[in-house]
Amino acid sequence: MSSSSPIRRDVGPFALMLTGLGSIIGSGWLFGAWNAAKLAGPGAIWAWVLGAAIIMAIALTYAELGAMFPESGGMVRYGHYSHGSLVGFIAAWANWIAIVSVIPVEAEASVQYMAGWKWAWAQDLYHHIPGSHGELSHAGLAIAAVLVIVYFLLNFWSVKLFAHSNTAITVFKLVVPAATGIALIASGFHSENFSVGIHGDAHVNDFAAILTAVATAGIVFSFNGFQSPVNLAGEARNPGKSIPFAIVGSILLATVIYVILQVAYIGAVPREMLAQAGWHGIDFSSPFAQLAVIVNLNWLAILLYADAFVSPSGTGMTYTATTARMIYGMERNGTLPKILGRIDPKWGVPRPAMWLNLVVSFLFLFFFRGWGTLAAVISVATIISYLTGPVSVMTLRRTAPELHRPFRLLGLPVLAGIAFIMSTELLYWAKWPLTGEIILLMVVALPVYLYYQAKGGWHDFGRQMKGAWWLVFYLPTLALVSWGGSSMFGGQGYLSYGVDLAVVAVIGLVFYVWGVKSGWRTPSVEAAELEAHEHPDALLVPPDEETAERITRH
Repeated sequence: MSSSSPIRRDVGPFALMLTGLGSIIGSGWLFGAWNAAKLAGPGAIWAWVLGAAIIMAIALTYAELGAMFPESGGMVRYGHYSHGSLVGFIAAWANWIAIVSVIPVEAEASVQYMAGWKWAWAQDLYHHIPGSHGELSHAGLAIAAVLVIVYFLLNFWSVKLFAHSNTAITVFKLVVPAATGIALIASGFHSENFSVGIHGDAHVNDFAAILTAVATAGIVFSFNGFQSPVNLAGEARNPGKSIPFAIVGSILLATVIYVILQVAYIGAVPREMLAQAGWHGIDFSSPFAQLAVIVNLNWLAILLYADAFVSPSGTGMTYTATTARMIYGMERNGTLPKILGRIDPKWGVPRPAMWLNLVVSFLFLFFFRGWGTLAAVISVATIISYLTGPVSVMTLRRTAPELHRPFRLLGLPVLAGIAFIMSTELLYWAKWPLTGEIILLMVVALPVYLYYQAKGGWHDFGRQMKGAWWLVFYLPTLALVSWGGSSMFGGQGYLSYGVDLAVVAVIGLVFYVWGVKSGWRTPSVEAAELEAHEHPDALLVPPDEETAERITRH
């Protein structure tokens, strides 16, 4: 094992659920309702419900995996267990990119909301750019950088400090959105707004617009927080019960809150603003706070400006914790330097991994200087990160049926297939060229994997490739279909709208079946089985790659 001291299991089920809820209710609630309404009008309500249903199907597959292998950074390990090092590396890279970039985006959200304050210095923190997403000024970037350091320091001294501070913050984060929704509905609610379309005409649900809103408006971005309980499974007490409870509970509670907020937002926008250009023409820098001022709820505006620090900061702190565990998990896969897997013997946290994530957070912060720009990138990277979970959980049912599963999901073959197909649809809904750009980003890190393969003398490389061909072909296939798909999703129009959705579903089903059949009994799984026989009452945590190969002599 690469760690010098075991990570402590100090987090109970309720605190774990609040960790997931704290991740989900971050900057997404401050901007998501406004962004979704711009894309889908009143259909944004259905976008939140559909998004929650899709994420729940995906998350349940990870609940079985997280309870089965309760380890820190588990989201970056499961593909490695089921299909070998290459699939594990691609899945880990996608997960890490999707999560580590959230740390700076939450800091940016707090500063962007400050730009709605009445003072000139605050308004200068963020600049609108016509025809594009706005950007933070140099002063705004400096404040965002300080916030990132605060997130870092609160996680630097033990998981207990993080869990205790996160619980208090999350409770506050629940109260403020609930108060916002109720107050706006009670003050100047315009039911006729629900009949106004995206461009000011009569509203008719545009299914394509709803689907795009699910993928890119911040809905997937928001619900991505369900990963936090999985990545903190190594710190959980009784993971077989805690992880499913945390995942399902956080998604359900967040869905109720987001739907209420979306209804409140649609009903609170003044009719004269809608009359000008419809929902697409509504442009806020601090959406709910500005609406509160419009309806003379100044107390609520003050509360919202305060929460613009608390909500994103709670999520930023949570993701600072989970990304460190992800780097720890990637090192155990054998594709990162061993120093990144070291656990501080006194505080029980992976401090070298935290330092790496701090540096990467600063890079994202200074290259993507606005919430909208970075949120779009995160959304698509997040979708790619979901792909391996449903395939891995079904593969492990086939290759390792004897391993103990504290949480065994009923109807898994059907649910996992649906989860993979819907992940494929989400990737397509994100629209070309963004889909292609993020798929290309997945390729950038392959030289790191090849370096470690060469360093190991290309040991067992043929079998690693055999387990990965399905994913190697899947990504360019989706990019090609996205490019040639209907114009409704940014494509060239070679496939008509409706036909393209059916084609994408078939592609998802084919690659799901191929992926499940490509899995093999990896050294990590064999080592875990040997450990389970020797210590049947112990929690099942496979060793790092080097140890697994030594134990199994592969």
